[in-house]
Amino acid sequence: MGKKFDNKTALVTGAGSGIGRYSALAFAHEGASVMVSDINTEGGEQTVQMIRESKGAAHFFQCDVSQTDQVKNLIQATTDKYGRLDYAINNAGISMRPSSTVELDEAEWDRVIGINLKSVYLCMKYEIPQMQKIGGGVIINMSSLAGFRGKEGTLAYSASKHGVIGMTKTAALEYAKEGIRINAICPGLTRSGMTAGLDQRPELAESLLALIPMGRMGLSQNIADAAVWLCDDTASFITGHVLVIDGGQTIR
Repeated sequence: MGKKFDNKTALVTGAGSGIGRYSALAFAHEGASVMVSDINTEGGEQTVQMIRESKGAAHFFQCDVSQTDQVKNLIQATTDKYGRLDYAINNAGISMRPSSTVELDEAEWDRVIGINLKSVYLCMKYEIPQMQKIGGGVIINMSSLAGFRGKEGTLAYSASKHGVIGMTKTAALEYAKEGIRINAICPGLTRSGMTAGLDQRPELAESLLALIPMGRMGLSQNIADAAVWLCDDTASFITGHVLVIDGGQTIR
């Protein structure tokens, strides 16, 4: 019996660790060939090795997703390698150093917006034409709870994640009739590279967990499983949707 994504290709950015790595592994497990991308070569190559050890197909391409030429080359390399692009998980992103609006350095603003927001625009710009060639596809843009609520000290990060949601809804409208579905996922507090430092800050971790009704952090696998489901035909009537995965935090 075949797997659901046999003969399909998935691209995952920021796949060198955390949610991106687990997403790449999840797509490979379902039979997709996976283009693994990250600015971190070591992490990306490790992800590829993990996929190949489980008999999956994967290739690594280093990319700074804030740079137009590099994104364009990434998408071209994906179709050159595998012949098509069916699914794209635009996951690459960074956090920011806490800073008030007045004290926020302009260079930090540009860095966060470039990697978290401009990158999603660039990825969609070059992913969508490849999906048009094969009559459809699915794009998942990674936002955050910061995409629809404020938090002191996170101006650039919050702006970038709000922007991801806006772009997702707009692009979903533009390409709905072409069979291209575009959705966003908003993870809550999730065990990943961004939250690894909490292990050394137990008091902060405890205060954050107190905000989550389930009383625990999410797992990168939880987010990856949701991304796979959104790409599956069982979710074929879902587009422009913002899926919150946060253990109930936003309903409190």
